[in-house]
Amino acid sequence: MPKFTRRRLLASTAPLAAAPLGLAAMGRATNAGAGGHDHSAHRSLANHEHALKMGHAAMIGDGAPAVGGPNDLDALLYPPPALPHEPGRVSAHTLVATDEEIEIAPGVFFPAWTYNRTVPGPIVRATEGDLLRVRFINSGSHPHTIHFHGIHPTNMDGVFEPVVPGAEFTYEFPAQPAGFHVYHCHATPLKKHIHKGLYGAFIIDPKEPREPARELVLVMNGFDTDGDGENNFYTVNGRTFYYARYPIKVRKGELVRVYLANLTEFDLINSFHLHSDFFRYQPTGTGDHWEYTDTVMQCQGQRGVLEIRFANQGTFMFHAHQSEFTELGWMGFFQVEP
Repeated sequence: MPKFTRRRLLASTAPLAAAPLGLAAMGRATNAGAGGHDHSAHRSLANHEHALKMGHAAMIGDGAPAVGGPNDLDALLYPPPALPHEPGRVSAHTLVATDEEIEIAPGVFFPAWTYNRTVPGPIVRATEGDLLRVRFINSGSHPHTIHFHGIHPTNMDGVFEPVVPGAEFTYEFPAQPAGFHVYHCHATPLKKHIHKGLYGAFIIDPKEPREPARELVLVMNGFDTDGDGENNFYTVNGRTFYYARYPIKVRKGELVRVYLANLTEFDLINSFHLHSDFFRYQPTGTGDHWEYTDTVMQCQGQRGVLEIRFANQGTFMFHAHQSEFTELGWMGFFQVEP
């Protein structure tokens, strides 16, 4: 059976329009098994010239090669509401590490290590000054930890206290500083534990509340499905083309706040580009520095807050500005309504 590497997939697919067939072909090749030859993959590759005639309209709505229903990723897209500052409050959470097989593209399954059965893991949110208390239960097959970006004692850092399968550990520290952070496993080999899916978004709201907004979380990530150290698929929130199939609905003129983070392994950078409008960008969601742009780049573990007020109605594309990332799954749309 031919090996469907990222290079071969890209060489055999046309930008955007042919991607559905390319993804389906790779899914079959990835899952056919070593015992047989998958002729359907070759048939799909041979049909790419026909797919070119479909045009870009095939990549929105039902034509987009995404897995699942319209609300499947709501818990990863929409963060819990911010809470006002309250001295002495405990912000309690439970994260459970499990081994899960997740479908990242139609017919393409990935053997993931997860927090609470999703990649990325659940959004952890607290307010500056809360006592953050996270009970971590390791129900997976390997030792794991949780490393929170932020300020905390070193014995709560997720480096010195590996949690073996069947055990648990409670992380407890004051939530600080205010901003947008990430969390991830810090067990070795580190790149494997992150790439397999053990990461998520971590929001600490300031004591003085931000302006009310429609809030969204987008975690950029990638998946190496053939074990060659290169990602074959790129996503936000874990599924290819999901927000192309189900555009994110917002309203013209309302403040839209996007918490954007990059946990892509094997690539030095990832990026976010918005079509037909500009946004304000605040690195890590802290400080007084804001950029005004339509494109930002992030290395692994980097994050920031985007604030947008759409000036027009319509369908606005967003995607990675590395073209191959877009063609391999990392793109979507905002549907701006009156």
